[in-house]
Amino acid sequence: MNHRLHLRFEQLERATNHLLQSAEALGNRAHQSPGAGQWSAAQVVHHLLISETGINHYIDKKLRSTEELQKAGLPHKLKSMLLRVLLRLPGIKFKAPPKLKALTPEQMPPLPELRHEWESVRRSLEQILNEYPGNLLNRAIFKHPRSGMLTIYQTLDFMLDHILHHQRQLNRIAKTLRGVTE
Repeated sequence: MNHRLHLRFEQLERATNHLLQSAEALGNRAHQSPGAGQWSAAQVVHHLLISETGINHYIDKKLRSTEELQKAGLPHKLKSMLLRVLLRLPGIKFKAPPKLKALTPEQMPPLPELRHEWESVRRSLEQILNEYPGNLLNRAIFKHPRSGMLTIYQTLDFMLDHILHHQRQLNRIAKTLRGVTE
């Protein structure tokens, strides 16, 4: 794994661990919805896990046919930057793509199971990054549903921003649930 990929991967690891610890700190309330039509902390974790799993599968598939990968240019960079800004703005909400719809709180697996599954998915990502061809670093490898094609660097930036976006959501859930139980 090259140095730039390694730095992004480490940031992703730290953000993921912080998010999981935040969800686990809620104990049994991690599966409790803070309000009608709102996700529980476990649903947020599940959503991010499904998202990362899909990203891994997509990248793995694209790496099997590298001759089709386009060189990323200025439009890719601008769209990626816009996505990063929007994910970092407080109060901005995105509708999850249909294939990422979460299970109901009652259907949600326990957090230890979600953590274990995420660790496995993350090891797959680490393996992809360890073997990532240097000549493809500036090629568009992942198609984001809203911003289009992203390079591997931009994909990791998106994954980090996505987790940080949902960390704020988890913080709001925890605050609401604390208010309900006090």
